[in-house]
Amino acid sequence: MKSDVEELMPRLLPVDCGEGTEDVDLSGPPRNPQEYLRQVQLEASLCPDVVVAQIDPKKLKKTQTVNASVTGCLAAPVGFCPSLSWQQHQVSNFSDVRQSISKNRTHWNNHTLDDNVQMPKLTDEEGWKRFCLGETTYLGSSSSRLTEADQEPALDYSKVGFPPLLSIVSRFNQVKLQPTVCFLTLKQGRWLYALLACLEKPLLPEAHSSIRQLARRCAQLRSTMVGLLEDENLPALNLLICLVARYFEQVDLADQPE
Repeated sequence: MKSDVEELMPRLLPVDCGEGTEDVDLSGPPRNPQEYLRQVQLEASLCPDVVVAQIDPKKLKKTQTVNASVTGCLAAPVGFCPSLSWQQHQVSNFSDVRQSISKNRTHWNNHTLDDNVQMPKLTDEEGWKRFCLGETTYLGSSSSRLTEADQEPALDYSKVGFPPLLSIVSRFNQVKLQPTVCFLTLKQGRWLYALLACLEKPLLPEAHSSIRQLARRCAQLRSTMVGLLEDENLPALNLLICLVARYFEQVDLADQPE
C-alpha cells in the first residue's frame, strides 16, 4: 500500500526494496546503481520536513539599507534633446574608441609610469579630484595668483591635472573603475568618458548603479539650462546620457526625440 507521501508526490525513480536494504551504509560509497538510489532515499527520509534558519541579529546590525531610485532621467527641455542619428553616431564612435583601448591595453599597461605620476589610493576621493583637476583648480586658485615658477613653459600635471592617458587608465581593472567614477564630477568630463570606455561588459552591479547615477545627474543639470541652448556644457551632458543609455543599454534613461 502506498504511503500518504507517495500519493501526493509519486516516485520518479521507484526503487525496489529488496532484502538487506535497511542495512545500507550511508557512510560508504554505493556498490551499484540500485544501492546509490537507496542511499538517496534514506538520506532524504532523514531530512526534516521544515527547516528554520538560525539568524544572529547582531550580524545584521552593520547592514545598511540602500534606497536606490529606479526612475528615469528628467526629460530634456524643448530643443535640448539630441536627434536619434546624433546618438547613434556617438555610440558608433564610442565603440571604436573601446576597441582601440582593448587592442592597446596590454601594450600600455606594461609601460612604467613617470615618477611624477603618483596615483591616489582607491578610496581617496579628495586625492582623485586633485589628481584629475590639478591643484590649481582643486584649491580654487586663479591664474592671476600664479607665481612666476607656476608660469614656466614646462607643463606641471600636478597643478593642471593629469589627462586620462591610456598608460594610466589601462591600469584600472573593473573593481578600481567603479569607485573612481563615483568620485569624479562633471568637471572631469574627459576622465568620465575615458573610464566609461574602459568599463567591461557585463557591468558589475556597483558600476551599473554608478553610471545610472551619472546619467541622472547630467539630466538634472541639463534641466536647469532652460534658455541656454548655446551653453558649451550641453553637448557633454547629452553625450554622457547617450552613452549610458544607448551603449550600456539603460534604455529607460535614453533621450527620446520627438
